[in-house]
Amino acid sequence: MKEKLKAYRFPIILLSSIIIGSIIGLIFGEEATVIKPLGDIFINLLFMIVVPLVFFTISSAIASMNSMKRLGKIMGSMMTVFIVTAIISSVFMLVATVIFQPGSGVDIPLTTPEEVEEVSLGDQLVNTFTVPDFVDLFSKSNMLALIIFSVLVGVATGLTGEQGRPFARFLTSASDVFMKIIQLIMYYAPIGLGAYFASLIGEFGTALIGDYAKAIIIYYPVAVLYFAIGFTLYAFIAGGKEGVTRFWKNILSPAATALGTGSSVASLPVNLQAAKRIGVPKDIRETVLPLGATIHMDGSCLSAMLKIAFVFGVFNMDFSGIDTFLTAIVVCLLSGIVMSGVPGGGFIGELMIVTLYGLPIEALPIITAIGVVVDPPATMINATGDTVSSMLVTRQIEGKDWMKTTEVN
Repeated sequence: MKEKLKAYRFPIILLSSIIIGSIIGLIFGEEATVIKPLGDIFINLLFMIVVPLVFFTISSAIASMNSMKRLGKIMGSMMTVFIVTAIISSVFMLVATVIFQPGSGVDIPLTTPEEVEEVSLGDQLVNTFTVPDFVDLFSKSNMLALIIFSVLVGVATGLTGEQGRPFARFLTSASDVFMKIIQLIMYYAPIGLGAYFASLIGEFGTALIGDYAKAIIIYYPVAVLYFAIGFTLYAFIAGGKEGVTRFWKNILSPAATALGTGSSVASLPVNLQAAKRIGVPKDIRETVLPLGATIHMDGSCLSAMLKIAFVFGVFNMDFSGIDTFLTAIVVCLLSGIVMSGVPGGGFIGELMIVTLYGLPIEALPIITAIGVVVDPPATMINATGDTVSSMLVTRQIEGKDWMKTTEVN
């Protein structure tokens, strides 16, 4: 019993600090925002490390692979897992929206946005996958461009052969150093997250009511159920009972970080640490997790389906029929996988919903507001979904007995 409590000690401390912070926020209200800088320090530390961490983890993982064939297998398996889990999450929310009809009976004053900027798909693709200058890679706003550069460095290092081995060792060493920095930062996590939740609850705790209450009442429980039931099932498929045990033993810290920071990218350092402890091989976790933080968003699929059903109810449109449902699922896939990696992709996804269904432009702020109120649990699902996906990819690559042969850190 003592050993089990010791294993869960840090997650318990982290959750306790969040609960204490939330209570402080409820008691002191907006006055609790005075300790927000303590939370901002923690978030800034995570964002500060994420760019070099992504570069060194991806490039070192690929440079250390025995063959490019293994990289191809990992990438193919990863995309399969991402698409399948995105479809499942979309259908999960679809069932909930059909049963509870989030937009019915809602009376929201319609206001026309002052200006909607036209978005060129070509420009978006260029800005997503490339940057005009090398120094622009050192920004968390250009994560996909950084990932592509990291992949190129890793592949080039591997193809260089014997002459590239010293550089490969440097990349691996740097990756280990930055993982150690994460461990040091996480010692501050209970204070940082506690302070952040205190200010968050103090400032917005009473604001999440009104016309969007029904959407919140539907989304939050559905997100928790998908997190608890869906991810447990995925972990079981990946590694049986041991997979479930390892997943829940290590996932609480990434979940709490994602919930507090509202950023999958900021949660990436903690996620990599959790995947390492679960036993996901280095090359898999350091390829799947950084990519997943930018292009795999089960929580966004859940929220996209809720947005569609909500505006259908607001405008008294019939949200039924196989064609309507299939179109909604496709939109969710685009929002959760394709658009999530594009700068400003959230807005593009919302604009796509409005134009695809022929909704008036007044629907845009309604959809945007839903995105804001459901963002915390959506981000938690997005981030932790990457961890369990890395387990599923490992199951496909390494076989069903992978947990027996991997070291638990």
